[in-house]
Amino acid sequence: MRYVKFAVAAVVAVVVAVVLATAASLVLGGPSDIHTLKSISDPFQDVDFRGLPPVSRFTARDGTPLAYRRYSPASGGNVLGSVILIHGSSATSESMHPMAQSFAAAGYTVYCLDIRGHGASGEKGRIAYVGQLDDDVDDFIRATQPAHPRTLAGFSFGGGFAMRVAGGPRKTQFDNYLFLTPYINHSASTNRPNDSVKWASVGVPRLVSLMALNEVGITRLNDLPVVNFGISDDPRADLTPWYSYALSVTFQPEEDYRTGLRAIAAPAELLVGQDDEVFFAERFRTVLDEAGRPDIPVTIVPGTGHVALTLSDAGRRAAVAAVARLDARKP
Repeated sequence: MRYVKFAVAAVVAVVVAVVLATAASLVLGGPSDIHTLKSISDPFQDVDFRGLPPVSRFTARDGTPLAYRRYSPASGGNVLGSVILIHGSSATSESMHPMAQSFAAAGYTVYCLDIRGHGASGEKGRIAYVGQLDDDVDDFIRATQPAHPRTLAGFSFGGGFAMRVAGGPRKTQFDNYLFLTPYINHSASTNRPNDSVKWASVGVPRLVSLMALNEVGITRLNDLPVVNFGISDDPRADLTPWYSYALSVTFQPEEDYRTGLRAIAAPAELLVGQDDEVFFAERFRTVLDEAGRPDIPVTIVPGTGHVALTLSDAGRRAAVAAVARLDARKP
C-alpha cells in the first residue's frame, strides 16, 4: 500500500511539473523583439507603385470581407490564363506589384491577395482557427472564378502556403503551382541560421507547448503570438509585426511537409535567387529529392537575392517563363 501511495504521489508530482512547465513556456516563452532587417525592407523603397490596382473584396464564409487586387492582361482579349500571387511573411498584396505587372504584360489575368491577418484582410497577425487560410482560398476561387489554366504562385512564406495547398485536399483548384523561394519547415536544410538572418524571432517554448496542446484538442490559446518580424516601422508599409500560432502554422506547409510534397499532383516548379539571404539556394534541390520529387524543377536565378526574386527583371522574367512551361505541361 505504501508503494502505491508513493507511485501516485510521483505521478502527481510529474503532472504538476509538466503543467507548471507548460504554463511557464506559454507565459514567458514567446518571441523576443527583433530589429529591422534592411535587406528585406529596403528594396521596396525603389519600387514604382504607379498603376497599383485598387483593392477589391470578396466575402469569406465567416462573413469577413477579404482584400485582393486584380490586374487585367495587357493582351486584351487573348488571355493566357490566370496567376494568383501570394505575398511573403508580414507583407501585403502591394509587395507583389512588380511581379504582377510582368505577368499581366505577358497576357495573364493576375490576382494578388492580402492573406487574412495581413493588410486589409481581417485583424493583423490573427486568424480564427488553424486552416482558415485554406478555407479563404476556397472562398476566393468560388467568388472570382479565375480563368484556366490557373496557377497559384507564392513567395517565401506565401510559397510555403502554395506548397500546403498543392499537397492538400484543395489541390485540384489550381492547374499549376510555382514556389518562389518558399519557406518549407523549421527543420528543412534550406533555412539559414536565424542568427545570420535576423528576420524573424520565434518563441520556440511557446510554439512547442501550443503544438502539444493542439495535439490533445486544446485550441483556445492559438491567438498567442509565436513569431515577431524585423519589419520597417514606416506606417506606410502596412506590415504585420507578429503572427499568432494559428496564423503561423497555417501560412506554411503541414508539419509533415515531405508527405505534402509527395501528394502534389499538378505541374510545379521552384525558383530561388542565387544570392538568397534567407535560404540556401542550392539545398532546395536536395529537399525535393529527399521527398521523392525529382520531377519538380528548381531554377536558381543568378545574381538575385531573396526579395529581389520578386522585384528584379531577372526574377520576374524567370517567373513568367516558369508559368509558361507549366502551362505547356498541362495535358
